[in-house]
Amino acid sequence: MDELQNLKDRMERERPAPWQDLPDLALYMDQLISYMPRQLIRFDGGNALTPAMVNNYIKDGLVPRAEGKRYGPIHLGYLTAVVALKQVLTVRDIGALMGAGRSLEKTPPEQYAYFCDALDQALTDTAQAIDPEAGQSDLARMALDFAVRSYANQLACQRILSILQPQEEKGKRK
Repeated sequence: MDELQNLKDRMERERPAPWQDLPDLALYMDQLISYMPRQLIRFDGGNALTPAMVNNYIKDGLVPRAEGKRYGPIHLGYLTAVVALKQVLTVRDIGALMGAGRSLEKTPPEQYAYFCDALDQALTDTAQAIDPEAGQSDLARMALDFAVRSYANQLACQRILSILQPQEEKGKRK
């Protein structure tokens, strides 16, 4: 099936730009919004990043404030992670996850590299599970397999975040 081959191909090759390839000149909001779709795989026009979303992520502490209405690599890195993680986590959970990453005293380029490596591994693993030769009757089975994996991963993620968040709350009280 051509559509499955296209999905598999895109999952095997499309990745966010590495830190050193992110634009190093400051971008205005409209440039930021037009750059971001290159960072993650999308198949439709839905879930596009908007200026309101960027402002909310900044207010929620997920993304650093702009420097004079201009956004640099640090903003692109954080936004890439937030936009991907927002598909499966709440803003609160993303905040806890990012807070834990910052507490490890890793630089933003190091945190972004870890995110990109984890995303690369997940996309590669998923692409390997796609059978482009699958017939129409196999699509439901394949979709169920992915859904069940998502469920199991979500259970593990939520439990780990619930263990992590009380530590985050203790850190805020100090």
